[in-house]
Amino acid sequence: MSTPSTTTTSSASAPLGLGSVLVGSLPSALMTADAPARYTVEAVFTRRPQREEIAEILGDETRETLVREGYPTVELTVSDRRLEIANTTLEELRDGLGSVLAERLAAISDHAHERRDAAARRDEKTAESERERAAAVVALAASVSFGAGANAAG
Repeated sequence: MSTPSTTTTSSASAPLGLGSVLVGSLPSALMTADAPARYTVEAVFTRRPQREEIAEILGDETRETLVREGYPTVELTVSDRRLEIANTTLEELRDGLGSVLAERLAAISDHAHERRDAAARRDEKTAESERERAAAVVALAASVSFGAGANAAG
């Protein structure tokens, strides 16, 4: 049982990125006269994003980044291990949007890693305080003597 949690922990610490486009999800009319001007492209994450990463992907800072970088109509949706990039094209992804998304995902991944590290440090500090408290209780209990006159004050 410890193997799955170890796997989850190590995969969660791997940077979040995008691997490849799901070609089968693209419009069948691409590169024909009937091709849509803009469409949804599905890309596979390099690992399953965590809840807080999904929230950041769909959050205001990502939206602001897309607008600032010149992609105001692009919409992002997370579906399991896929990022759905709506209102775009393969050419737009190739020519810059892909890099913008990669940089944003790297920043999101770094933020999540920093939060996990800070939580682990807090947990370790709490555990250390608890160990010290327990040791103090044991020492105090060991100092109690039930012999006649052993603890008499005065």
